[in-house]
Amino acid sequence: GKNEYDLLVIGGGSGGLACAKEAAQFGRKVAVLDYVDPSPQGTTWGLGGTCVNVGCIPKKLMHQAALLGSALKDAPHYGWNIAHPVHHSWSVMAQAVQNYVKSLNWGHRVQLQDKKVKYLNMKGSFCDPHTVRGLTKAGKETIVTADNIVIATGGRPKYPTHIAGALQCGITSDDLFWLKESPGKTLTPFVFNVSLECAGFLTGIGLDTAVMMRSIPLRGFDQASMEHLTQMASLVTEHMESYGTKFLKRCFPTKVEKLESNRLQVTWKNADLGTEETDSFDTVMWAVGRAPDSKTLNLETVGVKTNSETGKIIVDASEATSVPHIYAIGDITEGRPELTPTAIAAGKLLAQRLCGHSSELMDYDSVPTTVFTPLEYGCVGLSEEAAVQRHGADNVEVFHAYYKPLEFTVAERDATQCYMKMVCLREREQRILGLHFIGPNAGEVIQGFALGIKCGATYPQLMKTVGIHPTCAEEVTKLHITKRSGLDATVTGC
Repeated sequence: GKNEYDLLVIGGGSGGLACAKEAAQFGRKVAVLDYVDPSPQGTTWGLGGTCVNVGCIPKKLMHQAALLGSALKDAPHYGWNIAHPVHHSWSVMAQAVQNYVKSLNWGHRVQLQDKKVKYLNMKGSFCDPHTVRGLTKAGKETIVTADNIVIATGGRPKYPTHIAGALQCGITSDDLFWLKESPGKTLTPFVFNVSLECAGFLTGIGLDTAVMMRSIPLRGFDQASMEHLTQMASLVTEHMESYGTKFLKRCFPTKVEKLESNRLQVTWKNADLGTEETDSFDTVMWAVGRAPDSKTLNLETVGVKTNSETGKIIVDASEATSVPHIYAIGDITEGRPELTPTAIAAGKLLAQRLCGHSSELMDYDSVPTTVFTPLEYGCVGLSEEAAVQRHGADNVEVFHAYYKPLEFTVAERDATQCYMKMVCLREREQRILGLHFIGPNAGEVIQGFALGIKCGATYPQLMKTVGIHPTCAEEVTKLHITKRSGLDATVTGC
């Protein structure tokens, strides 16, 4: 007979909720199935997905806490009389952040109710292409049928299970943001965006923090080229080192043991020296990437194809899987940026197409993003190497420069790592292919320029743009240092 719902969304994160609410707005009967498996350390959270609960939102708020700490150091230079020593309370910060996140959880539930979307706090698994079995925490089963089904379950952090004691003794970002007490002296082995961001704000609030990196930092960032990442990431990590974060380079952990004092003893190998070293920490936070949250979906039964290496769902330009009427959006899909705004936009457009209100596809080109390290790294468009690969070295021109934010002058802050790079086509029009910016408020700077680049902005147009003085973003409009190609050219300031 007739299916119960027009649309069923499995996953209550940013993309899934956007898709469900958009479809409901067009009068469709919609349900959302969402369930959070506890982390290995037992951490759980409410409706809203990774971004709201254990990602962008708490991360940016704790990043802000660290920036305020930096501002306190600058304040005496500007005439403020700050009593020392300054003390930061993790419990006060954590409670405030967690309360805000819980308000967002509640807000999402209210929005679904207002839009008449049925919310089912259940774990879903496919029975057939139109039928999903929902299971509550208590084990109660519900069968849900729908004309169309959207998978939006995102991903969860991986654990390096080949390292003895990693699972038993370590946490991930799923746990860090929900700790009631300070993590204390912290080690974060392996270097993905989240480990640098977390290490940055932990250092910023005064904690002894170390990052263990076997290879280059930021590896895997937006699938950009290795050389470009090495250049940008080295500037970010150099600033973090001067800021107080310790980096254990060319080192990799082999074992974690809990001592009688409840501290964690970590053993690692130093690849350069060929030695084995140990130290004790209060917290070890793993950052070894994320895996798609799909193991309980029973995708094999209905024939939804996945990438055998990554486990992510393979979709076409319309977000359709290999099975008719089953779609996937967000972090669980192969080849898509793991970013909240792309998931939201893709979810809304998919709902509009399914409801017959649009034929527009999601455009994943020139998506801006930022790494919220103490000195932020924002980018949009192509890296230098990607541009050369696509257009040829003779057709690419790069403008770049170091700059000094005005805010750094009176406070006598080091601006050695404040840097920007613009990648352009060399032809007469000089269309901008990519912009990369390291400095304060990089996210805000890149967001503004992203519109222009999306609209096909050119270098001559940028040079005619009047900057807002005196801002860091203004420096982009004054870029005039040129190099032809290669990352080994000497860079001079504006």
